[in-house]
Formats: sequence, structure tokens, C-alpha cells
Amino acid sequence: MAESTQVTGHKTQKIGIVVESKMAKTIVVEVSRRVPHPLYRRVVTRKKKFYAHDETGDAKPGDRVRIVESRPLSKLKRWRLAEVVWRASQVQ
Repeated sequence: MAESTQVTGHKTQKIGIVVESKMAKTIVVEVSRRVPHPLYRRVVTRKKKFYAHDETGDAKPGDRVRIVESRPLSKLKRWRLAEVVWRASQVQ
């Protein structure tokens, strides 16, 4: 679950896991990254949640998705869904 950030032009992309998709056209994506602790130099995992716009409602919880930076769409949404990289297995 390491963060993958790349810059294409001026738009930043991140890869993360969808943790919530209950809102209309909005998903919550958790992006994790591994960084050394500033004092102890041990590698720790940092997580951050991003609200992203999902127009078609394609992403489900557990899916790995790529989100792209965009203009502000609401108070919290500054990202939009680019693609679903990997689908989670849905338990029936």
C-alpha cells in the first residue's frame, strides 16, 4: 500500500485504497506512504484520506484507484477518480 505519486504536467496523481463510497459521486481514498521518523530514523507508515469525485460511482470499498488533482469541486473535494487500478473481491 505504498503511495505512488507522479506529476504529469501540473496534475499530481496518487494511488490509494477506497475506504468509503456511501456519498453520492464521492469516494474517500486512503493513501499511505512510508517515511523515516525524524528523531528515531525508523520507517513508519503515514496515512492520509482524500475526498475524490467519482462521477459514475464505479469505485467500491477495497478497490485500488488512481486519483488526479483537479480544481476545487466542493469544500473538501480537490481530486477526481482517474481509473480503478485493481478491483477488490466482493464477498456475497
